[in-house]
This record gives sequence, C-alpha cells and structure tokens, in this order.
Amino acid sequence: MAQQGVQLDRESFSCPICLDLLKDPVTIPCGHSYCMNCIKSHWDQEDGKKLHSCPQCRKTFAPRPVLLKSTMLAVLVEQLKKTGLQAAAADHCYAGPEDVGCDVCTGRRRKAFKSCLVCLASYCEEHLQPHYEAAPFKKHKLVEPSKKLQENICSRHDEVMKMFCRTDQQCICYICSVDDHKGHDTVSAAAERTERQRELEGSRLNIQQRIQDREKDVKLLHQEVEAVNLSADKTVEDSEKIFTQLIRLLENRSSDVKQQVRSQQKREVSRVKELQEKLEQEIAELKRKDAELKLLSHTEDHNQFLHNYPSLSPLRESTHSTGINIRPLRYFEDVAAAVSEVRDELQDVLKEKWTNVSLAVTEVDVLLSPSQAEPTTRAGFLRYSREITLDPNTAHTRLLLSEGNRKATLMSKHQSYSRHTDRFTGWCHQVLSRESLTGRCYWEVERRGTGAHVSVSYKNISRTGNSHECVFGFNDKSWALKCDKESSTFIYNSITAPVSGPPPSRVGVYLDHSAGVLSFYSVSETMTLLHRVQTTFTQPLYAGLWIDPHYKNTAEFCKLN
Repeated sequence: MAQQGVQLDRESFSCPICLDLLKDPVTIPCGHSYCMNCIKSHWDQEDGKKLHSCPQCRKTFAPRPVLLKSTMLAVLVEQLKKTGLQAAAADHCYAGPEDVGCDVCTGRRRKAFKSCLVCLASYCEEHLQPHYEAAPFKKHKLVEPSKKLQENICSRHDEVMKMFCRTDQQCICYICSVDDHKGHDTVSAAAERTERQRELEGSRLNIQQRIQDREKDVKLLHQEVEAVNLSADKTVEDSEKIFTQLIRLLENRSSDVKQQVRSQQKREVSRVKELQEKLEQEIAELKRKDAELKLLSHTEDHNQFLHNYPSLSPLRESTHSTGINIRPLRYFEDVAAAVSEVRDELQDVLKEKWTNVSLAVTEVDVLLSPSQAEPTTRAGFLRYSREITLDPNTAHTRLLLSEGNRKATLMSKHQSYSRHTDRFTGWCHQVLSRESLTGRCYWEVERRGTGAHVSVSYKNISRTGNSHECVFGFNDKSWALKCDKESSTFIYNSITAPVSGPPPSRVGVYLDHSAGVLSFYSVSETMTLLHRVQTTFTQPLYAGLWIDPHYKNTAEFCKLN
C-alpha cells in the first residue's frame, strides 16, 4: 500500500509535458503546474499567435504570463524523491523469486543473511541475532544462505545426516549407519569432509601449478605472436620495397622501349616522307612529260598507266636517278615478339623461383608442436583443401585438358600443343600441376576408366624418353598410387606395395610437407586410409596424373567446398 501511495504522489507531482518529476516547478494562472523549461518551450512555439494556452485545459492568456518558481512545490518534490529512495531501499531488503527467504519472517519475507546447518533454517539479519547472543545457538554452524538445507535430512528417518558411508559413497544419518549400512565403512561427515578437503587442496595446488604453467605458456605465445607480427610486418615492408624496385625497373625498361620505338619511328617516318617527296617530284615530272607524249599514247587508262609507270624498270632507267635504293621495309613486330619473349622468360623464372618463396613462407615455425595430428574426418581434411590446376606446358600431347585445366582425358590423336621443355613425351601420358605444394595440403582426384596414377613429384623429374626415370612412382623423385580396374598399388622408386580393398573411384591425397607425411585415402561416406608414407621431402612437390593408355580414360581434380 505504501508503494501505491508513493506512486500516486509521484504522478501528482509529475510534469504533464515531460512526464517526469517537476524541475523548477511553476504554476500558471489556471492553476496547472509544469517544469519551468517545459512550459517556456511550449509558449515559445506560440509566440506568433499573441495568445498563450495551457497544454492541459487549453485556457488562453494575454499577455504571456510571467513565470515564478513555486517554492512549496519544489520542497514537496524533494521530499517525494527522498521518500521514493527510502521505499526502494526498503524494498531491496525483501526476498525475490531467486533469493533465499527468512524462515522466521511472517507475511513478506526478508532476504536471508545466513543459513544454519543445525537448525536447518535460514534467517534474516534481525532473526539471526539469537545465534550471536544466546549461548545454545553460538555453537551452530552458520553458512551462506542456501535453498538446499532440506537435502541434509534423511528421507527415511527424518534425521540430520551427520555420517558418511564410504562403501556406498553417500551421506547417511545415525540410524542408517546401524540399519541399512551396518558393517559398512562409515565415518562422520566432518571426518570425510576433512579428508576430501585435503584432497581438494591437493587438487587446487595442482590446478594452480597448471595455471602458472599455462600462464607462462600464454606469455610465451604472446611474445611469439609479437615476434611473428614484427617479422611479418618487416618482411611485407621489405618485400614491398623489392617489388616496388622491380616494378620501377620494368617501368624504366618499358619507358626505354617506348622511347626507342618512338625515336626509330620518327627516323623511319622522316626517311619515308623524304622518299615520298622525291617520288612525288618524279611523278610530277613524269606527268609533265606524259602530257607531251599524250597524243602519241594509245593507252586508254592514263591514270593506271601513270600510277604504275615509276615501278617499271625501263621507265626508272629513263628518269633521273634519285640516289635512293628501294628495299623491303621492316616494321616493329619483331620488337613486340622480343618483349613477349622476355615476358615468357620472366614468367618461367618467377614460376621456378617462386616455389622457394612459398616454401620459405610455409616453413615458418613457432613454439607450437612441430607435428600435428593428421585429420580423421573428411571435414578435417577439407580445412587444408587446395585448388589444383594442370600445367598445359607439362601435358603429354595425347592428353586433352578441360574443365579449367582440372581434367585430363586420353585422346586417340595428339593435341596441337606448342613445343616446351617441360612437356612429357614418349609413352608417359602424364601431366603435372601448375601449383607447387608445401605446408599442409589436401586434394581429391576423380578417375573414370581402366586406370590412372594419382601422384606427387618433384619438378626435376625427367620429361623425355621412355625410361622409368620419367614415369611416376618408378624413380626417387615421385610417389604414385596406381589404380587399375580391379586393384590398387603404391609405387615408389620402382618398389610396389599392394593396397587392400577395391580400387577407389575418388582418391583423397593429404600432404604435410614439413612433417614428411603423404597419405592416400579412398573417399566415400568415410575416409579409408589406403597407404601412408613417412619420409623427408627436400623440394616442393607437384600433383601429377598418369592416364592409363586406353582411349577416353579420364582423371579430374575435384572442386572442394
């Protein structure tokens, strides 16, 4: 009821405009009260109307009333604020739905200040006083307020459970110890607590030691992160400077070529114009002479005759010598071809050397464990998926590349590839990936037909001839899983190892270059390990395909999500 009274008072002393408690209250002639700033702002908007109205009763005033602060209202508002705060503070003492209430309070219960494990009751500060003042209560065990006091009562005997049965690992009362738990290893709850407390303290010490160790590890990792960031930032800055220098060098070379071409263009155009002027002079002379011989001419097409006349040898011999040797002209196509050749050579150099850059980046290591566990699920492998494309410059001419250079198909006729030193020849229907592989990588190959080798290889594998040095798996530069129509075999350095189970239509390949791990999997609803290699890789690897020599056999690097 007190709260309702406070609420009513609050409404009575609220400003009808801002709906908050009155601030600097004023009362206008009609008797209604407002905050001084609120009514001023309201009347400021009505200044153009000559009449000023009350926002509540709409009574008008002319002229605009003078506003004076209502001292009595201001005092009442301040008292209301204090009363409201006291009511709120008193309300905070009462127990809410989530609080433990005092078991002694009647009506609205106050919040419990302590719970007594002997009385099995909770008390507010007022009703807890006997536990501090009366001698019989001073020995009672007081704890923080708890809603679970009744859990200390034996459900069978309605007695406080002061015993603990170690045999059944449960709290019991004294009657239980001589009844259902007779002959069991029983001790007082306090004794068991003491022992468990000792174990708990030991566990806490262990945890605290582990926390200290982990905090040291976190500090080391934090330092490692800072070192990695600093090194990365400096490397990026240095790399940008180097690439800027390379770009500037290329721009300078481009400017040099442009300047040379334009200069040569100017010289050649000047020579051509000079020749043109001499020829035009000769033509003019020939036309003058031709006019004299016109009556003797029997040719009806005079213009065609005059246009072709300078090129006729007899006529040339009969004219004045100009001192110019006519020869075939050469234009600038060779310059573009030379620049294109430089570009191709730069691309080859970058492609060859870039693997060193990529390898240096991926081999950056920190304090973490040098080898991490190999994934066990396809989702785990897909975290390391790489998009693989085939390099047309390495493809055997019997292989047709398609699907964005991800698919290789054996054709009956040779394809019109340009000659290249990286191309596989002979009977090795093989192709390598464009991308070099370092770090942790995963990819999948879908094969169709009678057979294919799914391989990885160093770049310096032989490309020409019919020896085993060119074939994936038959040398020390490549590793291959050979999948035939009925079986699978792993091959390295001409040593074969049979693989159990039917040959897979989809092969998953996992590579951890720094750890020297290469694994082949059969990919279906589950991942089945076919063969695993543990070695040391000394160079970046390239994914490879060897297609069985049967028309229309295919193998394709799959797109992985």
